[in-house]
Amino acid sequence: MQERILGFVAIALALVIAGLALFWQPDVAERPLPRLPIVEGGDFTLQSASGPVSLKDYRGKLVLVYFGYTFCPDICPTSLAATAEGLKQLSPEELARVAMIFVSVDPKRDTPERLKEYVEFFHPSIVGVTGSAEVVAEVAKRYGVIYAEQKVETAGGGYVVDHSADTFIVAQDGRVVGKIAHATPPDQVVVAISKYLNQP
Repeated sequence: MQERILGFVAIALALVIAGLALFWQPDVAERPLPRLPIVEGGDFTLQSASGPVSLKDYRGKLVLVYFGYTFCPDICPTSLAATAEGLKQLSPEELARVAMIFVSVDPKRDTPERLKEYVEFFHPSIVGVTGSAEVVAEVAKRYGVIYAEQKVETAGGGYVVDHSADTFIVAQDGRVVGKIAHATPPDQVVVAISKYLNQP
């Protein structure tokens, strides 16, 4: 099972990197970050493979929060690959001040163990968490995240989950201060992180 998961992720990641190589324009002028609509955000506690994880555990760090799921065919791998590449461009000192939490909106299939395998394939700084359907829904609502299951025509009656794809930037004091849009190139991910990481 682990080999199948990693094989699928490797194929998806290869396609993402190929797409970034074709369309990524690192020399474009710095684009302004999008204005963030009012988002309540706030602390939450969800389960990881290593036990409970609370947003407040990361006070003093800049935290990137992304809502997705491991069976996502393209959106999540694209976002995670770009963000991971951005994290790799940070200095060791900067990276030590940044964390990322991947919140699964598919708790029926995404166990904490599966999440750990999935996110660590992209970057060791990413922590995968989930919880009961009710708790995940409550956290997602506070962050303005919308998601819904959509049935697909398969023999097993499978489904995909349509979901919001922005990455939220949570400041060192726990406030949501910005977001990174889906498909943002790695160099602009670095710009977004640096902007808030260096604020007093």
